[in-house]
Amino acid sequence: MPRTRAKPAPRGTRGAGAAKRARVRAARTDAPPAVGYSKRSRLDKLGVKPGMRVAVLGVPERNILRERTVDIAEARPRKDTQVILLGVESAAALRRLGPLQRAIRRDGAIWAVWPQGMKHISEGMIRDAAIAQGLADVKVIAFSEALSGLKLVIPLAKR
Repeated sequence: MPRTRAKPAPRGTRGAGAAKRARVRAARTDAPPAVGYSKRSRLDKLGVKPGMRVAVLGVPERNILRERTVDIAEARPRKDTQVILLGVESAAALRRLGPLQRAIRRDGAIWAVWPQGMKHISEGMIRDAAIAQGLADVKVIAFSEALSGLKLVIPLAKR
């Protein structure tokens, strides 16, 4: 009688390798979803380091900052703030860039955060307003699934 070979067990059901693959899959699903193409966390993209002085003005997703710092102003930025997150829902919010520039440290940053896909507010409008106020744009990020962010800094020549 001819011998037949047993079919191999389906992938993922054999030995220690299957258990390891299951742990890796579970770790991937427990991790917070990455926004955009980058694998870096949003706090790393924003440049928020432990203990930094941060101000959040009109940005709905502010709770993530508490993972790195407790020095968070929500109504008005204090002097020598290192990072300001400014929610931009209309062109009127862009007028705040001048006064906010005076509140940040010389090496600090203002992140203008706006809703994606809006006709009345765009990256170009924010960039133009920043340049008019003497700021330079240096970075764009996907802040969340619905929000984009533009990093504005004081140019090196003016520091």
